[in-house]
Amino acid sequence: MSVALTTSQALRLWHDVALSMVKDDEPDLSVRQISILLTIYLEAPPHTVRDLAKKLGVSKPVITRALDSMGKLELVSRRRDEKDRRNVLIQRTVKGALYLERLADTIGNFSRNI
Repeated sequence: MSVALTTSQALRLWHDVALSMVKDDEPDLSVRQISILLTIYLEAPPHTVRDLAKKLGVSKPVITRALDSMGKLELVSRRRDEKDRRNVLIQRTVKGALYLERLADTIGNFSRNI
């Protein structure tokens, strides 16, 4: 289902969701961190630092710093690729899935008020 929003409605939705995220007890993630998290959860694995950096158009250290922060929050985990020990695979976690589920619920709730 596709919903067409006016510019004002789209900005209001983004504002309301962002404000809600700041006020709740969930960790405050940057837009970059949320983009990385959504990529990991919405796109089929495997996910590597190199692939995420290429997809988001940023350097590998930028991805690594974001993953370090999200790893501390247990939203993602990392493990060495057994097939190619040079690669580190980024993995989903239950805590990360629940974070995004709550985010989706928040977006859905606010979108109904537009």
